[in-house]
Amino acid sequence: MKSAGWITGAAAAVLVAAGAITYAVADGDDSGMRPPAADSADAGFARDMSVHHQQAVEMSYIVRDLTDDEEVRRLAYDIAQTQANQRGMMLGWLDLWELPKVSADEPMEWMGMAGMGSGEDGALMPGMATNTEMDALRKLSGKAAEVRYLQLMYAHHVGGVHMAKGCVERCQVGVERRLAQGMVQAQESEMKLISDLLEQRGAKPLN
Repeated sequence: MKSAGWITGAAAAVLVAAGAITYAVADGDDSGMRPPAADSADAGFARDMSVHHQQAVEMSYIVRDLTDDEEVRRLAYDIAQTQANQRGMMLGWLDLWELPKVSADEPMEWMGMAGMGSGEDGALMPGMATNTEMDALRKLSGKAAEVRYLQLMYAHHVGGVHMAKGCVERCQVGVERRLAQGMVQAQESEMKLISDLLEQRGAKPLN
């Protein structure tokens, strides 16, 4: 039963996210008690990164069923659990701030970079895979699926790090800035691992 551990982990991530939301409110940073504006960097980052993270989770669940390689499956598991947890935190903050999870603003507008993602074929933000790329991944298996997943996730992390650094520079809520900084550190570390895994398979990141 390959999926049992993933299901259990997903349930645990929901519980962790709920605790993290409470922590954000009782953080001790006064800025965490004052809801940011709907058009703030804080709200924009929470909304956009939630969408960005959701694709990473989806991509990781896809590759889980396409390979038996333990290293790739372990990486995919870690990414899925971490980003599902973080997504729950950000959506929880939007609820606490009584702000919409969907905005009329264009993605990346909070960074002054509206339109940076092509917006075509589902690629709404930097690093996001297109719908065509996601469909192509689903049709692969074994080593080919591993390589394509790793390449797509590397590009995804490049975009995610770019966005997280934008929040570190622009967000006002202390706990959100710290979350963003943690994303930068974790994803840069994962990018090194992804590069190593690709090299072992005779491949390289696409960017």
